[in-house]
Amino acid sequence: MTAAFATLPAAFLARTKSATNALAFRFPQGNDWADLSWGQTGDRVRNIASGLRSLGVTPQQRVAIVAGTRIEWILCDVGILCAGGATTTIYPASTPDECGYILQDSESVVIFAEDDKQVAKLVGLRDQVPALRHVITLDGKAGHDGWVITLADLENMGAAWHAANGSAYEDGVAACQADDLATLIYTSGTTGRPKGVELTHRCWVYEGQAINDMGLLKTDDLQYLWLPLAHSFGKVLEAAQIIIGFPTAIDGRIDKLVENLAVIQPTFIAAVPRIFEKVYNKVIAGAKAGSPLKYKIFTWSVGVGKQVSALRQNGQDPSGLLALKFKIADKLVFSKLKARFGGKVRFFISGSAPLSRDIAEFFHAADILILEGYGLTETSAASVVNRPDKYKFGTVGVPVPGTSVQIADETGEILLSGPGVMQGYKGLKDQTDETIYIDPQGKRWLRTGDKGEMDGEFLRITDRIKELIKTSGGKYVAPAHIESKLKVALPISASVVVHGNNRNFCSLLVGFPEEELVPWCQTQGVTGTYAQLLASDPVKRAVQSALNSVNADLPSYSSVKKFVVLPQDLSVDGGELTQSLKVKRKVVETKYKDLIEGMYAGAMESI
Repeated sequence: MTAAFATLPAAFLARTKSATNALAFRFPQGNDWADLSWGQTGDRVRNIASGLRSLGVTPQQRVAIVAGTRIEWILCDVGILCAGGATTTIYPASTPDECGYILQDSESVVIFAEDDKQVAKLVGLRDQVPALRHVITLDGKAGHDGWVITLADLENMGAAWHAANGSAYEDGVAACQADDLATLIYTSGTTGRPKGVELTHRCWVYEGQAINDMGLLKTDDLQYLWLPLAHSFGKVLEAAQIIIGFPTAIDGRIDKLVENLAVIQPTFIAAVPRIFEKVYNKVIAGAKAGSPLKYKIFTWSVGVGKQVSALRQNGQDPSGLLALKFKIADKLVFSKLKARFGGKVRFFISGSAPLSRDIAEFFHAADILILEGYGLTETSAASVVNRPDKYKFGTVGVPVPGTSVQIADETGEILLSGPGVMQGYKGLKDQTDETIYIDPQGKRWLRTGDKGEMDGEFLRITDRIKELIKTSGGKYVAPAHIESKLKVALPISASVVVHGNNRNFCSLLVGFPEEELVPWCQTQGVTGTYAQLLASDPVKRAVQSALNSVNADLPSYSSVKKFVVLPQDLSVDGGELTQSLKVKRKVVETKYKDLIEGMYAGAMESI
């Protein structure tokens, strides 16, 4: 695989010149959507990059962004790169302490801040981050003796700088090198302080080129991008767009997701499993709440869809009577579900966390293909992925071109090698050496911390090595497998955490979101406060029923014997989930230690 460009700025500059009038972005503006062509995007990026140059940003200096997913995030990110800098990503939900740590560790000299709320965090940190020379606010007000300026002012400064410096902008882009630092992404920090993952231009160009070489996305696709751009999953889609040239509709407001899909009608969407779990549970609950006849039609349609899915998974298409039945099922049921996604989606990509095979097969039965992929921040996101013409549910696919996969003999750990592997953890040589090793042939391998196995060409993730439960009886249990099954068996979406390390049986913590629990309880004839509903008998029966169903297929040592319904759902704000919606197991187990201990009180006598 040979990349046409060495760096993202070079690829971006070429894109803006070769496709000047083609659509690059759609983004919300008031109550409508506005468009940006590649040429218009190039002009704004040039002014941002030149504005940063006018502020004294020099090659390889870090410039941070703390903002939600929006058009300005991408404009600022590419502007930083085209100025020769490197982007430090910070989630907008980060606490002042987290922001301060990342800014200090990254040595960022400028930061783009979304609004006055984010600016207020930074003002409070000003004495702690002396290297931070300027804050550029996207929506907020300028002030603080010129320390805070607006994005509009920066772009005006950049236009003047460009006019006065001739070809300096283009020369700066040409000076960028493949091994220059492009992005500094701090890991979620499920244990201890987050580590700064150093990703170069080579990493991102490789990822974009690999996606292009797979034919996964094409120039006539329309992407709907809502994922956090502070995370590698969102960032890799930005790189792919620059390399391939497809347009993107961008809006990170999750509450606008369904509404936007109907308007934008995208052909491609990437999402995390939690989104599919919510849609799945809502569809199932809606079907059960309908009339007996409608539910019978629904279950018949899903049954037909599963027969068609089984054929398609083996590379065959339905024919004869089955094809006719599927056409009827599509008209009666599946077309309505597809319409919720805009009606034109070719496929979804799921990543960041394990996707339940049951959910993937349910959507496939409804003629909606979800392709699960796998990668880490340390591998620039995409390392292995299923493809529209080559997929196997229950696996994360086959390696992308240029990436190699090995399974360690003794531990079963997944090892990855390829151009997407990080340079290292910033300032942490020991941790870098623990994570990356070089084989006798000089090939760099990343220890992923995930356990897996090969199913022919396909990779299957079996669990996180550090999250495997070892019961007091010496048996190993993979909690992610049980949790995946429980999410499907429960009547509404839920947060589930299986516990049992060094215990004589496994237990369960389960949290329900209030916005879904209340209407479901109403269907069960129960009303009351959120706390009352969580403690109600229908909720307890629903959890026990799901456990009975899942336990029936588990060996005795891994079956879940007891459970507790949590007083609230797990959340990012509560500190139990990472920004990419992964569970912080140690945080959850520490926070709810008393509830866990209560399940094991007198356990030897009761089990």
